[in-house]
Amino acid sequence: MAENQVKIANLEEDLQVQKYSEQLRALRQDGVTKLSDCKIEKVTLKKNKLVQDEDKNRRLAELDKQIEEAKVVAEQNKAQVAALSKEAVAYVNKISKDIETAINEKQNKRMKGAKAFYEKEIVGIKADHEKRLGEINSKYSGDELKSEIAICNYELKSALFDSKSRFKEQLDKCKAAKHQAYVDHVQKNRELRNGKTNFVEDMKMKWKDFVRNFTVTSFLLSNGLYIAILIFFIVCVIVAPLIGSGNLLSLPNIFTILEQSSTRMFYALGVAGLILLAGTDLSIGRMVALGALTTGLILHPGMNIVSFFGMGPWDFSAMPMLARVIMALVLSVVLCVIFAAIAGFFTARFKMHPFISTMANQLIIYGLLFYGTSGTPVGSIDSTIKNAIGGRWVLGVVNNQWITFPKLIIPAVIAIIIAWLIWNKTTFGKNMYAVGGNAEAAAVSGISVFKVTLCVFIMAGVFYGCGAFLEAFRANASAGTGQGYEMDAIAACVVGGISFNGGIGKIGGAAFGVIIFTSLTYCLTFLGIDTNLQFVFKGLIILAAVSLDSVKYLKKK
Repeated sequence: MAENQVKIANLEEDLQVQKYSEQLRALRQDGVTKLSDCKIEKVTLKKNKLVQDEDKNRRLAELDKQIEEAKVVAEQNKAQVAALSKEAVAYVNKISKDIETAINEKQNKRMKGAKAFYEKEIVGIKADHEKRLGEINSKYSGDELKSEIAICNYELKSALFDSKSRFKEQLDKCKAAKHQAYVDHVQKNRELRNGKTNFVEDMKMKWKDFVRNFTVTSFLLSNGLYIAILIFFIVCVIVAPLIGSGNLLSLPNIFTILEQSSTRMFYALGVAGLILLAGTDLSIGRMVALGALTTGLILHPGMNIVSFFGMGPWDFSAMPMLARVIMALVLSVVLCVIFAAIAGFFTARFKMHPFISTMANQLIIYGLLFYGTSGTPVGSIDSTIKNAIGGRWVLGVVNNQWITFPKLIIPAVIAIIIAWLIWNKTTFGKNMYAVGGNAEAAAVSGISVFKVTLCVFIMAGVFYGCGAFLEAFRANASAGTGQGYEMDAIAACVVGGISFNGGIGKIGGAAFGVIIFTSLTYCLTFLGIDTNLQFVFKGLIILAAVSLDSVKYLKKK
């Protein structure tokens, strides 16, 4: 297709596309468009404190009436709009193929010409350099010769760099033009569908965007650590049977890894919010001990053997089991929230770094627990409730092995979903990213940095409390329970892509990081690697993860 034909066939200038757009706009004007506008105005009006209540109520009543009228019109035109929209999208898809093909051919030709020009320019630059060297050698000698040669070599590097930059800029422009052709196609389809997206179009656009921006350097920078960990896992899977350890990828092993990840998931989800604010939390392990001890005391069958600051021992067995479980969960969460809120208050109010405030928390809780309980374990919890919440469901027999599904995986999945909704579907979640990215800019835009910071700490306390409650179902709790859990939680978040520089990260990354880190520990134990050496592996992974994160951050700056 010739260049002038492409311009005539441009989606925005195509007469048939314009006709479809006008028809759909007219059909939607008094229906879905008016409905959307009225709802937006209604929400805005409710938040507006400058409008008097009488005027506000009158306008709200008018909007409610207009909304009902728009719903009737939208329903009347629904079938016609759907049919016309489908027809319009099919037409756009048809003509866009020709437009995109023509643009791709044109840009490919430009890229080919740019490459030929670049190669020719490089030859000319090098030839000029050799000629200049010859003149310098015949004209200068001694130190002056060395100085002129150094200048000449520097000019060569500069000329080559400038030439390569121009060539790369031309290539990027051509790639952008090819990509924009498809973007225009998709955007026009969305407009015709009244903003509705299409899964296939979205996936294709993401793939095209990935191909356009792909470079080996950036890919390795973003995924190098994961590739290295994947290679490590593959090696473990191959080596395990050879040394007689068995099949690492068996279902029992996978379920065990997920079970070990389940309680740790809560700690990572909690500290992830603090890391998003460019902070951290060193008190996680002590929070776990606090909540697990409380749970163990309440759910212990019969009389406890632990007294706290001379009070007790207690016997809660006379209470109904459901009341005991609720009491244990609520107290675990409340105690963790109180200490988390204290650290959050000092961080938000006095601009104290979370490293300091949470370290103080760690020491306070540590001292209280060990002094109050003398380090005595609370013992096991009631077997009935332990099996009901922390037990396993029997799935059947596979390869002469009983396959059981850990129940603790269920609350971990629920926690991930809740955290994802908070981070991605609430105003609070958006404010977290804003404060983490730039607290000063967030404050200027009207966001209360104090409230957001304090609420993130409180949210972390809720997750810690829930995780600590479930931790009591895995082992006998004591003041030493959870030792080192803060390091694993923080490392899991960093491995999962939550940046220590703040404002960058996703809940899915934190969850993925927990599973990766737990799998790493399990693999090392499965292969019989000494526990002390496992700390070395963990340390190296943390260094690699933070280093890559820092390099990516510096590149963005």
